[in-house]
Amino acid sequence: MNYETVPVAPFGIMVCATGAMRDAAELPIAALRELVRRHHLLVVRGFAPFASSDAFADYCGRWGAVSVWPFGKVLELIEQEAPQDHIFDNNYVPLHWDGMYRPQVPELQIFHCASAPLAGQGGRTTFSNTVLALENAPRAARELWEKVTGVYHRKMEYYDSKTISPIVTRHPDRGFPVIRYNEPPREGDSTFVNRPTLAFTGVSDEELAEFHRSLREALYAKANFYAHPWREGDLVISDNYTLLHGREAFVSRAPRHLQRVHVLGDPPLDNPGLVAYQ
Repeated sequence: MNYETVPVAPFGIMVCATGAMRDAAELPIAALRELVRRHHLLVVRGFAPFASSDAFADYCGRWGAVSVWPFGKVLELIEQEAPQDHIFDNNYVPLHWDGMYRPQVPELQIFHCASAPLAGQGGRTTFSNTVLALENAPRAARELWEKVTGVYHRKMEYYDSKTISPIVTRHPDRGFPVIRYNEPPREGDSTFVNRPTLAFTGVSDEELAEFHRSLREALYAKANFYAHPWREGDLVISDNYTLLHGREAFVSRAPRHLQRVHVLGDPPLDNPGLVAYQ
């Protein structure tokens, strides 16, 4: 198969098809997994889109055990009429890690772009490399972050859960420091649907303001942050143990349709912070 790899700035790697469009399923999974392990973010571009949700789910099953939700294996991320949660709105989504409210935390997220928004319509998926954020942070900021614990409660269609997690913790398999943070929605944004209940403990109120300011500044710093502009057929595989992700707002009724599957680790990671789950 003809393809080339090109770096994604400031982190990640892209595998691009060259020549005639081919099936991404022909790419060797072991080699792609190694790229994700080294770069934390892999974009596969220029290959034929999957013909159906089932075909996409079958492909993801080759990466490992797929997490099954009440809706099945594939989450269809499409703007809904009168959404009951922000993930089905066209608004932004703050940075977070997937599985934080579930019994098991997926190792990988695999996104497939079934339909992309047009140029200028927004809707990029955002990623922050928390290893880089920690490495590039001033010592005083990192020491402040290490004092804080997040307490997160969210109720939506698929769960009513509470999770408690230190902001700075360790990658569950590889041991290096990472950040686990559910960024609060913007203050006073009445358009944000189904706002979670968030609290942060361990520091004074005065320090808490500096905590959020400095952490957001680091997570969104140019050296640590990537926003992916979608093209139809794109696959994006992200290291959910290391990265945080979110979404930019997009123009309502834009043709943005992403499909997402969670792939569990081997062995699966039982959520270390989950204290209540329904």
